[in-house]
Amino acid sequence: MANYNHTTQISNVLVIGCGGAGLRAAIEVKLAGLQVSVLGKRAKTDSHTVLAAGGINAAFGNVDQEDSWERHFADTYIEGYELGDASQIEIMAKESPSLVQEIDQWGANFAKLKNGLLDQRFFGAHSYRRTCYSGDFTGLSILKTLLKKAESLNIPIHDNQYVTEILIRDEICFGAMSFDTSTAERTVHLADAVILCTGGHTKIWKRSSSRKKENTGDGLYLSIKAGCELRDMEMVQFHPSGMLSPEEIAGTLVTEAVRGEGGKLINNQGERFMVNYDKERMELSTRDRVAIANYTEIAEGRGTPNGGVYLDISHMSKDFIMQKIPSIYRQFLDAQMLDISKEPMEVAPTAHYSMGGIVISPEEHCTSVRGLYAAGEVAGGLHGANRLGGNSLAEILVFGKRAGIATINYSNQLKSQVRSNSSIKNAHDHINKFINKGSELAKPLQNELSSIMWNHCGVIKDKKLLKSGLKKIIDIKNIIKDVDVRINYQNCDDLVQVFDLEASLVSAEATILSALTRQESRGSHQRSDYKELNTGEKCNYHVKLNKQTLDLEISKRSISPLRTDLQNIVNKTSKVINIKNKLLE
Repeated sequence: MANYNHTTQISNVLVIGCGGAGLRAAIEVKLAGLQVSVLGKRAKTDSHTVLAAGGINAAFGNVDQEDSWERHFADTYIEGYELGDASQIEIMAKESPSLVQEIDQWGANFAKLKNGLLDQRFFGAHSYRRTCYSGDFTGLSILKTLLKKAESLNIPIHDNQYVTEILIRDEICFGAMSFDTSTAERTVHLADAVILCTGGHTKIWKRSSSRKKENTGDGLYLSIKAGCELRDMEMVQFHPSGMLSPEEIAGTLVTEAVRGEGGKLINNQGERFMVNYDKERMELSTRDRVAIANYTEIAEGRGTPNGGVYLDISHMSKDFIMQKIPSIYRQFLDAQMLDISKEPMEVAPTAHYSMGGIVISPEEHCTSVRGLYAAGEVAGGLHGANRLGGNSLAEILVFGKRAGIATINYSNQLKSQVRSNSSIKNAHDHINKFINKGSELAKPLQNELSSIMWNHCGVIKDKKLLKSGLKKIIDIKNIIKDVDVRINYQNCDDLVQVFDLEASLVSAEATILSALTRQESRGSHQRSDYKELNTGEKCNYHVKLNKQTLDLEISKRSISPLRTDLQNIVNKTSKVINIKNKLLE
């Protein structure tokens, strides 16, 4: 029988996602005296933010006095191949110093210079040392600090809540539907405004730096179904170095701090091969170039026995390794019983970051749906075609706060609350339709999808691969209705898996459609049949859902010219090639 039972939870602002962006938004709302609730798919102490290891960017000029927000803007815009939203980049570059200072004062405890100012390290493709850090666990430090702050403010954070629907009436958002991933109990969350902070979609690739049950594209799917558009979905960053074994953790990140601290990339012929791809920057080239180099060495038969390349830092002392990259040392020892101070690691490219995402306004991070906002990796526009390391943690703080402020203003000006029983019923129906005995299982289909994305839409792609991959995705979409879903008092994993699959399929289709449409190679988007950058493709591609046909539709959007002052900044800044001692992550 169909189930329409639910409890109701009411707040001024609902935040979906309990990572850094979501928590920073929620803190801002609570400080303004409004009621806020936070929903998380996984444990609040283990959001994806913890994987951001290397640092957070802010142009303090503490180490290199010549640094400025203008140089930070120019580095981000240029290295993003001029596809990024200039207004977003400007806001981040100007506001990250105050947010970094704030989170440090709240307890993040970043490394300090002898004069008490925040230390700053180099990351690749940055003009100056502007990356603040806590060892090689900066994201974890930031998350713990935000959680402590949220706890002090008595902000409710509900773990194990899977959001299935954004509730809409007349193109106005009024909340969301979720179910408890342990009990399957449903909750209708009524709110004046909703902020999506759900991360990206990189887990839909076979090798990914994401963990299980995260980054399956559910926030992207929720938004496009609610009426939003997605942008730059073809721009997926492949990190050059992910682990290869054991199989259950294949793709786990090997931080670029390894290369920044002297690690060398070597093929099976003993050649330090980056000299053939970027002889000036070598291992410290931009992430897209190093990923392409690793991929090419493997594809052309110069890889390791396990299908990777060697990353070797054994020429450095063990004391140095334990001081600079202690987490990576323990990671390989625990997973492979490999002592990286004595032997090289085997690594290969891994899907790492969604640079595209929901179309939002740069100032408020509002979507085209009234009352619906987005921040963090799920929001598009900041990174363009290549994300600079250290910008993602700056993004979650700057735009998490801005989205929070925007929802405060929106909630305070409302004179009445929108509600719709039919929208709530439709949300129930969407869950109910999946609960049935079927002939298919979601998990094997999800694994099949991840192989399709890896083989057909990986580091380097072409028209033939993309078209055949798109057909395979459509085939899976056509049989999702036959997936077997059963729930009981012990767990409802089947229901979680089928919703993950539904979101992953739409995110995958949008990515391949965009990759097919962009007929050039630019940044992270590399096509073997269009190897050169095409000036005619200096544009953004938007994807939306046709609610009548349920088809995805793609459109080309021109990029507005830079303001004169910003263009002058860019004209005075060249690409960074002086890379001594620079990290990349």
